[in-house]
Amino acid sequence: MNIFKHFFKIVNCQTVIVTILSVLGTFICCKYEFYADLPSGLIGIAIIFPIVFSINAAYKRREEALKYLSSLKASAIAIYYAHRDWIDSADPKLQKEAVLLIQQLFKAIKEYFSAHPTKEEAKKFYAVYDLFSQFSLFNEKLRSMGVSAGEISRLNQYLRAMIIDFEKMRNIFLYKTPISLRAYSQVFLNLFPVLYAPYFAEICRTSFTIIGYIVAIIYSIVLVSLDNIQEDLENPYDQIGVDDINLNIANQYKQVFKTK
Repeated sequence: MNIFKHFFKIVNCQTVIVTILSVLGTFICCKYEFYADLPSGLIGIAIIFPIVFSINAAYKRREEALKYLSSLKASAIAIYYAHRDWIDSADPKLQKEAVLLIQQLFKAIKEYFSAHPTKEEAKKFYAVYDLFSQFSLFNEKLRSMGVSAGEISRLNQYLRAMIIDFEKMRNIFLYKTPISLRAYSQVFLNLFPVLYAPYFAEICRTSFTIIGYIVAIIYSIVLVSLDNIQEDLENPYDQIGVDDINLNIANQYKQVFKTK
C-alpha cells in the first residue's frame, strides 16, 4: 500500500491537466483525420535522457547533503562530550548549557532551510551564525577551568567542521541543478503528450480506438510524473517530497546527552 501512496504523491493537478489536453488533442486529431506516425524514439532522446540526468544530479545533491548533516551532528555531539568529560569535576550547569546550545542550533538550521527565499531567509541565516558565535564563546569557558590550549584548539576545530558542513549544506540549498536544463525538461515534458496527439490518433486509426487514448494517458502520466519527481528532489530540505531530508533532529538525541 505504501507504494501506491507514494505513487499518488507524484500525481497532481498538473498531471491531470496534461492528460486531459493530450486526450482532447487526440480526439480532435481523430475527428479531423489528422494523423502522423511520429518517431517514438524522439521521446527518449529529447526528453527521457535529460530528465534522468536531472533526477540523478538532484539525488546526488541529496546524498551529499545527508553526508554533511551527519558530519555536523557528529561534531556537535563531540563538543558536548568535551564539555562533559574534559574537566575534572562535572558541572551539570555547563552540560545543560551545551545541550541547549546544540538543540537551538539544530532548530535554527531547520528553520533556515525551511525558510522562503526572502528577508526571512537572511534573518534565519544570521540566527545560525549567532549560535556558532555562542559556541565559540562557550568553548572559551573551558580555558578558565584548566583545559589546555591544545584541547581548546581541538574543540574549535570541531566548531570549524560544523560551520564548514553547514556552508556545504547551504550551497546545495542555494545552487540547484542547471536552471536551463530544468526549464527545458519542464517545458517539453508537459508539451510532448499534447504535441504527440497526431501519433496517438494514428494508433486509434490503425488499432483499436481505445488503445490510442490509453497510450496518450500513459505517456502523459509517465512524463509529467518524471517532472514531478525531479521537482521533489530539487530541494531536499523543503519537507514536501517523500525523499526529503528529515531536519527535525533537535529532540532525537535526548538519550545521547546524558550527564555524568
